[in-house]
Amino acid sequence: MTFPEILDRVGSMGPFQYLHVTLLALPILGMANHNLLQIFTATTPAHHCRPPPNTSAGPWVLPMGPNGEPEKCLRFVHLPNTSLPNDTQGATEPCLDGWVYNTTRDTIVTEWNLVCSSGKLKEMAQSIFMAGILIGGLVLGELSDRFGRKPILTCSYLLLAASGSGTAFSPTLPFYIVFRFLTGFSISGIVLSTVILNVEWVPTWMRAISSTAFGYCYTTGQFILSGLAYAIPQWRWLQLTVSVPYFIFSLLSWWIPESIRWMVLNGRFSKALKTLQHVAAFNGKKEEGEKLSLEELKFNLQKDISLAKIKYGTTDLFRIPILRHMTLCLSLAWFSTGFAYYSLAMGVEEFGVNLYILQIIFGGVDIPAKFITILSISYLGRHITQAFVLLLAGGAILALIFVPSDMQILRTALAVFGKGCLSGSFSCLFLYTSELYPTVVRQTGMGINNLWARVGSMLAPLVKITGEVKPFIPNVIYGTMAILGGSAAFFLPETLNRPLPETIEDVQNWRHQGKARKQEPEAEKASQRIPLKPCESGQDPS
Repeated sequence: MTFPEILDRVGSMGPFQYLHVTLLALPILGMANHNLLQIFTATTPAHHCRPPPNTSAGPWVLPMGPNGEPEKCLRFVHLPNTSLPNDTQGATEPCLDGWVYNTTRDTIVTEWNLVCSSGKLKEMAQSIFMAGILIGGLVLGELSDRFGRKPILTCSYLLLAASGSGTAFSPTLPFYIVFRFLTGFSISGIVLSTVILNVEWVPTWMRAISSTAFGYCYTTGQFILSGLAYAIPQWRWLQLTVSVPYFIFSLLSWWIPESIRWMVLNGRFSKALKTLQHVAAFNGKKEEGEKLSLEELKFNLQKDISLAKIKYGTTDLFRIPILRHMTLCLSLAWFSTGFAYYSLAMGVEEFGVNLYILQIIFGGVDIPAKFITILSISYLGRHITQAFVLLLAGGAILALIFVPSDMQILRTALAVFGKGCLSGSFSCLFLYTSELYPTVVRQTGMGINNLWARVGSMLAPLVKITGEVKPFIPNVIYGTMAILGGSAAFFLPETLNRPLPETIEDVQNWRHQGKARKQEPEAEKASQRIPLKPCESGQDPS
């Protein structure tokens, strides 16, 4: 008897599972709040140099830039007791007395003057946040294997609540950056534990549905973020509002049970049995739960225990040829998806459309995109879907280079289309990667590839700085990487309608079966081309 069969005995889809999925899904609503928060808390409004304190009365004249608009980072040199220049021939200097911002909203940009030469610090803050997600995945993944999924989940909720609240009270930019790093660090613990605890407690047929439900919770969170940002113009209050609920989620997490597989593999059979009996009682199958025994549990999960004793590490993903091939292709697909996704998601203000409306549109496109992706991977296959969504996204990003900045509707449509394709890519990658890797290295493979997505999301804000050299350079880099990732997906095997591989031998058999299928038609064609032997004299041709 396997674990899914044991789960059937205690209720594979009863009241417990619905409560369990709900408790895991609620915090996902707030993930978008933190991942995309800097869209609103770090908006750069229209600005110009502040006049010197002793400026004489009269209009403040600014030098004009090459595009015919007033300079944002330069002013005319002002000498006391002299009149201001009234043409563009005067000497200029940087904004020595700060800036005037044309906005009623309060952001980290207006508070700490993150414009002109300091504008790079805004992008650096977002990159460090993404670096926190990357390092958190490495550290907390290891800790969850040692101490359990549930403790890490609860501690991650608490850390997110504390670090997010600390960000709201940051006195300076360095404090802000440190707290944002810790926020990103805690997000990895939440995501990793949520995925595992969801998969382990729902039946196989329900996994795709519950995973899609989590994806839509994240999408809903993007709508919530737009509403909160519109209603709360002060960045500190907005930061505090999206952080405090995680104190409540940390309390609710005490009702989430530990992973049964983790308890069994770590020798905690008594606690595993007690948890299963509790679930059975909650699902109205108390008698079935009481029939379970420690001996039966150990016997039925013997295969899981034996597989867990076979130790494979990260080096095996590159040492074994078939795993190396898959890892290199998947790593490029994950990196390009994270890289291109955050280039669009964090660049909302660049399209000249109302920030709040555009964020709602960016969130709304995920709904049809994920639905179409699910249909495509179910009927057309995984690697075809994965390749085409990345190729289409790359094409949309490259097309932005050729669309003038005054054609806002067309630029927005291309960006929305590209973002939808990249959302579909993420949905496909999570399923595709888990199906490609065998059980003995599945967790390691998922961790390594997810790591590359975080590296991409961390580098995406920094690449925007290259736009200061030539405005089109960032889109060239983003679009090219997406196309490379899509091309790599063509070299991966198909997993549609195939059972999950348990061992590396299972994956190797896929390759042999694929070659056999290719050789069969060739053999048939060859047999049809065999020439007939000429009849010998005196021999009946029939």
